[in-house]
This record gives sequence, C-alpha cells and structure tokens, in this order.
Amino acid sequence: MKKLLIPILATIMLLIGTLCFNSCTEKKMEEIAPTFAISDTMMAKCEFRSATLQEVRNEIRLFGKITADNNKIAQVYPIVGGNVLKINVELGDYVHQGDILAVVRSGEVAEFQKQKLNAVNDVAIMEKNLQVAKDLYAGKLNSEKDIVAAQSEVEKAKAELARINEIYSIYNLKSGSIYNITAPRSGFIVLKNINQNEQLRADKADVIFSIAEINEVWALANVNESDIGKVQVGYEADVQTLSFPDEVYHGKVDKIFNTIDPETKAMKIRVQIPNANFKLKPEMNATVNLRFAENKQLVTVPSSAVIFDKSKYWVMVFKNRYHIETRRVEVYRQLDDITYISSGIAEGEKVISKNGILIYDALND
Repeated sequence: MKKLLIPILATIMLLIGTLCFNSCTEKKMEEIAPTFAISDTMMAKCEFRSATLQEVRNEIRLFGKITADNNKIAQVYPIVGGNVLKINVELGDYVHQGDILAVVRSGEVAEFQKQKLNAVNDVAIMEKNLQVAKDLYAGKLNSEKDIVAAQSEVEKAKAELARINEIYSIYNLKSGSIYNITAPRSGFIVLKNINQNEQLRADKADVIFSIAEINEVWALANVNESDIGKVQVGYEADVQTLSFPDEVYHGKVDKIFNTIDPETKAMKIRVQIPNANFKLKPEMNATVNLRFAENKQLVTVPSSAVIFDKSKYWVMVFKNRYHIETRRVEVYRQLDDITYISSGIAEGEKVISKNGILIYDALND
C-alpha cells in the first residue's frame, strides 16, 4: 500500500509544480508584455521634438504710446497777424514741402512791402549820390572823403534791402497784403490749431500746424522702478497696438531717458520702429515687450509639449511606440512657444509636442 502511494504523491507534486511554474511564467509575461502602444493613426497625428539646451531669455512687458520722431517734426507758428481767409488742409492730410496750408490777409505784410519799396528807392538814390560825388571829385569840386561817405551810404542802403529780401525769402512773402502759410517740410498734419476767419495775432506763441514724417515712429514706454535695472540699450523689442493686435513691429531700445516722471514714478525708453505703410499713428497706445538673455542655459521643450495637471507640470517622454513615460518636470519659465525646464528632463530626450494630452489621458486615467 505504501509503495502504491509514493508514485501517486510524486505525480501530485509534479502537477502542483507545473501549475506554479505556468502561473509564474504567465505573470512574468504579463509584466513584460506592453500595456499600451500608439497606433499608426495616432502616430500620424503626433509630433515629436527633442529637448535642447538653450540660453535662457526673459521678457518684460511695458506700456506706452506711439509718437512721431521729433527730429522729423516741423512746427508752424504765425509770423504776422491778420485774418485767415482760407485753410487748405485738415488733420491727417499729407502735404509736400512748399504746399500752401492757409492764406492770411495781413496789414503787416503790406508794411513789409512798403519797407522793401523804400529800401529799393534808397539804394537807387544813394547810388546816384555816389555818382554825383565821383563827378564832382573829377572836377576838383569835392574831396575823396565825400566819395567815401557816399559809398558808405550806398552800402547801408543795400544792406537794408538785403535784410528785407531775406525776410521775404524766409517767410515766402509775396506782393500785396496776402500771406501764404506754407509747409516747411513734407509729412502728415498731426496738429491743426487754426480756423477760417480767425484773427491771428503776431504775438501768438501757439503752434498753428505740426507736420510730421512718420515713415519711422517712436514707441515711448514707461519702465517701473522695479524694472529699471533690467533694461539696457540694444534690447530687442516687439511692439503691438490696440488698433492692429495681430501685427508685431520689431525694433530695439535705442535710448533710455534717465529721469523719473514724478507723476507716474516711471522711466521712459524709446524704440524706433519702421512704419513704411503708415499704419502706426502718433498717440496710439502700444505694448512693448523687451527680450533679453539671462547668461545661463537650460533645457527647453516646445510649450505645446507641457501638460498642466494636478497642480504639476508633465511631459510625455517618447522612446518608442511601446515605451512612453509620463514625466514630471519643473518649469522655470514659459516664453511664447518655448518652455525652459529646470529639472525632470535631459537634453536630447524626445517628447510628444502635439496631441500629447491624448496619450497622457490614455496612460493616466
């Protein structure tokens, strides 16, 4: 009986061992076998980018306004008093140098004309007196001193005539009592402070026209005291306006005004911007984004690769379609389409930069 039980027990033990082995093998195979794989369709929808080491850049956002280049602005003042007969331009009009802006009837212009006629007559009289003095000297009837005196009077008369002619030339005066206010340069009328039938006063110190060439304009931005130390000449600047929010104008900081406005407690900087299409107008509100380097390097990934969930940042690290890792990272800064990573990923590792959220949900839900 004992001999019969031994083979039976051995058979039972062998079966138990086989079952255990098969169970362990199946469990091990389950661990090895992949639990998730990206399909061909999903692979086609995803994009993959390698993490790269780049110099860290920063950005400061400032607010200001567009102004005309004051080296390309001409201010027009009234030089004579009189009645404004006609105005030929309005705000925003483009004028060429020499164009007539307004027409004024002025008694002062008539007075200038009288002075010019007197000066012309004086020159003629003094030249005749000089000739008489020379003739008398030739007949031994006067001295050389009389000729010198007559010559001096001629020079004085000519100097007065030259002075009046210069006034005519500077202010573009014509005959009669009409005075044409002309454009001293080409550009747009950005200020108009004159009305038809208005009585101008010669002693009026206010500007009546401002003409600005705006093929290049300035963006003047306010820098808060806390950011003054971060701003330097030469920084790249991107300028946007409320009128054209989708258009970015590029320039550089070319001047820092080293004074603090007592009202705003801010310092101003200037960015020169090309404006060939004249879209930017003086007094437009503007946003100025300054970009500068921080003199250090960090690993970067596309901002589209970073997933924010559970108050943390994650990226999907891609090794192959069967091996994808959900990796937590520490974000240093996000700047447009680039995110700087302070820890969690190494240079050269590949991340899913498009539709990574779908892979994240599939692996972590």
